[in-house]
Amino acid sequence: MTDDQTARAALTALAEPGEPVLNQIIDAVGAARALDAIRSGRLPDELKARIADDSETARMTERLAHWRIRLSAAEPASDLLVAERLGVRLVCPGDPEWPTTLDDLGSRRPYALWLRGPSDLRHGCLRSVALVGARAASSYGLRVAAEMASELGDRGWTVVSGGAMGIDAAAHRGSLAADGPTVAVLANGVDVPYPACNDGLFAELARRELLISESPPGTSPRRQRFLVRNRVIAALSRGTVVVEAGRRSGALSTAHWARKLSRVVMAVPGPVTSASSVGCHALLRDPPPALLVTRSEEVIEAVGELGTDLAPIPASPVLSRDLLDKVTQTVLEALPTRAAAGPAQIAAKAGLDLPTANAKLGLLSAAGFVERAPGGWRLTQKAKSP
Repeated sequence: MTDDQTARAALTALAEPGEPVLNQIIDAVGAARALDAIRSGRLPDELKARIADDSETARMTERLAHWRIRLSAAEPASDLLVAERLGVRLVCPGDPEWPTTLDDLGSRRPYALWLRGPSDLRHGCLRSVALVGARAASSYGLRVAAEMASELGDRGWTVVSGGAMGIDAAAHRGSLAADGPTVAVLANGVDVPYPACNDGLFAELARRELLISESPPGTSPRRQRFLVRNRVIAALSRGTVVVEAGRRSGALSTAHWARKLSRVVMAVPGPVTSASSVGCHALLRDPPPALLVTRSEEVIEAVGELGTDLAPIPASPVLSRDLLDKVTQTVLEALPTRAAAGPAQIAAKAGLDLPTANAKLGLLSAAGFVERAPGGWRLTQKAKSP
């Protein structure tokens, strides 16, 4: 492991994920020297020369002091040993497995990622979609998420989500059921099962797919990190689908980041009476509006190859009367809805001669559309039904 990788492993334990000040230092002098700056509490000379504002220098120095305090409690060497024992790997910017889409985050880019599972992160994110939504999901939302994820998995698309209860878990399970690729972005260490009710799901993801985190193994979840990790979910994906979300749902922050990163934002509509869909409806209504999607084909069309991954137009239901030729349909429509009519009356209304009308009435009778009545011909119950 290089000095840069070792330093980045330490930085993931010292700083909160995606701190712009730390990324600014890393971009200026590299991760190893950024860690040295934290140890000494002094900004590198190269960076100080670029900062004209003394208040900015003071602010950055203050952050160094904060991280320096946390340095005494960090054990990066132990983190790496635990990771090796668990089969967890560290992926850093520039590594073959590092998804370049994460670089779109700029100063909010992860310092490194801890990965657990056999799948290749970069390859999996080439065709990926984020499916996110409410933890307190309805049965409607859970079904939509699972079916959409399963269909995306069938077509080789990676489903990215956050491993939470509700929509996230349904999306991961739907993809696994179809043997599709899926990635869970966690707000805690990849060896910490949170929420505990998804322990079995995390074990399956680690065995078959991929768990990722910006924090070292053993890190417990913190409330703020759930919102911070949403930027990674958005950046890893070509587009984000919000399946179900309340007015204050954290899933809306993923949509915010997707929009900020120029990714496609999509939302699934729900019942207008459902509090769980208020956030989705706001995304669909408020400018710039999200794209309304109801099935996996529409999602793939939005994020796939232009002109290639087009969603097929849903076929309209075909009724038996649609299969009749035009003249026969004219005769059928000439019959009154409730009463009977004679052949001459039907022929006149249809604008046909009597022999042609009689011939068509015979065909309609054989097909079960009309039947003889005391007054001539009438519609059968089958023909009256819509």
